[in-house]
Amino acid sequence: MLEIGTKAPVFSLPDQNGEMRKLSDYLGQKVILYFYSKDMTSGCTKQACGFAELYPQFLEKGAVVLGVSKDTAASHKKFEEKYGLPFTLLSDSDKEVIQAYDVWKEKKNYGKVSMGVLRTTYLIDENGIIIKAFDKVKAAENPAQMLSELE
Repeated sequence: MLEIGTKAPVFSLPDQNGEMRKLSDYLGQKVILYFYSKDMTSGCTKQACGFAELYPQFLEKGAVVLGVSKDTAASHKKFEEKYGLPFTLLSDSDKEVIQAYDVWKEKKNYGKVSMGVLRTTYLIDENGIIIKAFDKVKAAENPAQMLSELE
């Protein structure tokens, strides 16, 4: 996990509509950058729907929500449409940003060891500095937790 107080790694990734998005596009706003493993899975859907439900409150507090996984832009588009997600989903199929944010980790699932995205959420301030970092987040609780961090 990256250190609080460090500059957030810059990136340029395609969103669910195929448009390139850069971290610098959001300077002047707080950014909730959350990394998740896969579209349409139970935990990731709970987390995304939680962010969707609270999204107007994030906007009121001057924050944007960006979800990142290694799924394709087309997969993100289906995920967005199925659940009415109002925020940006970024496709990092090369795992460059996932690795830059130190969330590609060894995971154990039912005794089987594999590499994957460790559910992690960063809060980045208006100047691109990481001000909060949470790893091993609970999918269903993370959106409300991040909203309270903006208080």
